[in-house]
Amino acid sequence: MGQKVNPIGFRTGIMLGWKSRWYASKKEFSELLIEDQKIRKFIHSKYKFAGIPKVEIERTRDEVKVVLHAARPGVIIGRKGQEVEQLQDELQTLVGRRINIKIEEVGRPELQAQLVAEDIGEQLSKRASFRRTMKRSVEQTMEAGAKGIKVQLAGRLGGSEMARREKQIAGSIPLSTLRAKIDYGFTEAMTAQGHIGIQVWINQGMFEDETDGADAQEGQAQKKPKRAYKR
Repeated sequence: MGQKVNPIGFRTGIMLGWKSRWYASKKEFSELLIEDQKIRKFIHSKYKFAGIPKVEIERTRDEVKVVLHAARPGVIIGRKGQEVEQLQDELQTLVGRRINIKIEEVGRPELQAQLVAEDIGEQLSKRASFRRTMKRSVEQTMEAGAKGIKVQLAGRLGGSEMARREKQIAGSIPLSTLRAKIDYGFTEAMTAQGHIGIQVWINQGMFEDETDGADAQEGQAQKKPKRAYKR
């Protein structure tokens, strides 16, 4: 089951929060869902090279708050914040609501599965060797402090006539452990021979468990001396 299910969707609502946070009635729900999709599609198409692994959307009665997580926030901000203002105006025109944009910098791009997948796709589009590209990405991610990584490519690899799958794994990638922080990314590389699908799973460690406070206290407490039984 763990091999088939998207790890982020598998954990959403249990260990992870939703990327879109709002409530709507049945009549408005579909309309707002399409709006969210339009916002994300517009941002990803406009800022392909800004390194945006995820876009979070929060809605209030008055405005729509859009949080951009970017590896290169300078590309989005521009000089004196001109680019942000322009993006805000464009999104307001697209959606027809007041938009509030917030940009957060991604600390370690090597640990973001979507960014690793996009980097591999960019290299493959430039006709780089797929095995060398996979190996380099795996090494960089493990050096950045990941617990494990799995990269899988599918398509006409190396220009071969038949499509096939190739994968590389380093470290551990637990399939069904909900407490494991598994990030997942997918993209397609456009090559002369056709599209190559790229999937990346990265194990970032474990989620901090808030329910283990009692166990931690027990661990710190002094152990009672063993009873001596007399015969």
